[in-house]
Amino acid sequence: MNLAKRVEALTPSTTLAITAKANALKAEGHNVIGLGAGEPDFNTPIHIIEAAYQSMKEGHTKYTASGGLLSLKKAITNKLKEDQGLTYETSEIIVSTGAKHSLYSLFQAIIDEGDEVIIPIPYWVSYPEQVKLAGGVPVYVEGKEENQFKITADDLKTSITKQTKALVLNSPSNPTGSLYTADELKAIGEVCLQEDVLIISDEIYEKLIYGGAKHTSIAELSPELKEQTIIINGLSKSHAMTGWRIGFAAGNAKIIKAMTNLDSHSTSNPTTISQHGALAAYNGTQEPVEEMRQAFEERMNKVYERLITLPGISCVKPNGAFYLFPNAKEAVKNTGFSTVDEWVEAILEEEKVALVPGSGFGAPDNVRLSYATSLDTIMEALDRIERFIVRHSKKD
Repeated sequence: MNLAKRVEALTPSTTLAITAKANALKAEGHNVIGLGAGEPDFNTPIHIIEAAYQSMKEGHTKYTASGGLLSLKKAITNKLKEDQGLTYETSEIIVSTGAKHSLYSLFQAIIDEGDEVIIPIPYWVSYPEQVKLAGGVPVYVEGKEENQFKITADDLKTSITKQTKALVLNSPSNPTGSLYTADELKAIGEVCLQEDVLIISDEIYEKLIYGGAKHTSIAELSPELKEQTIIINGLSKSHAMTGWRIGFAAGNAKIIKAMTNLDSHSTSNPTTISQHGALAAYNGTQEPVEEMRQAFEERMNKVYERLITLPGISCVKPNGAFYLFPNAKEAVKNTGFSTVDEWVEAILEEEKVALVPGSGFGAPDNVRLSYATSLDTIMEALDRIERFIVRHSKKD
């Protein structure tokens, strides 16, 4: 049986081989340290768990509206008003089965065959694949490392064609942790307004900001930019709710309605119990969110200082998320390997540390490591990586 061409055209994740090998080594009894986690290592705050449990006991186990509970939509509009000063109607909100699903439905709703979507490099691995699945064409624009991996308004302008439909912005970024400033966003936004390019603002890491920096949504900079922007967000990272699968999109009512119609024929509705947990997350105390943020910031600072002492490793210090994205080009060269992918595989084989090669994010000189695990574990992993670098450097 032949598969659909759209599925065959998907690029396999470069992390699959590493993940499979790490799991196999663990099954053999090896002490493998995985630094690839894209989720907080904290449990979901207890008041959210209790609210979901109570909702089940009260019989909230049936279908909801396809676009989500009205009460949850109202909670989301309150969150957007309080955090970013943005006013939305509930008709401009859709609740989805995770922020990834919000993105998928959005691309399906706006892209026709051949439409181009501009994606800055480095990028989260699913952006280009979701664009392809919608019949679109990913257009990559490099965010240079010397500019903290961020694109500029000029970079954007030279990449726009008659086929350009949208720009994806992810701030703070996965995999780099880079954060766009208000001035940078304003300049990019002006280009999008001039060229009528829809802005897709992925803000899933907005609560994880460090060093006194401030998160700015491009939608809050002007009424015109608000109308030109679809915000994507959710609870996975901010409230340690990755498995609950609740995300949302906010923006133009016509687009939101189209996404809702699409979801009515795919998922029916986001999980009812998870929506009641999300209500408690948005309406309840935010202290656990801040506690997690502080823990991540402490880890980031300590891990960063240790990381940049490794021979041949350099790293841009991030302002958000829970990833470091060091450049390993010199370390790879000095240890006799040809590519970062080979180097990462050798580290897993010899030192039992699993890293994610940057090639999967469009940046083949880098690796991604997550500090969403205990500080002691990360430091042990860095000790092993240093031992690997020193041992192979001596061979040369």
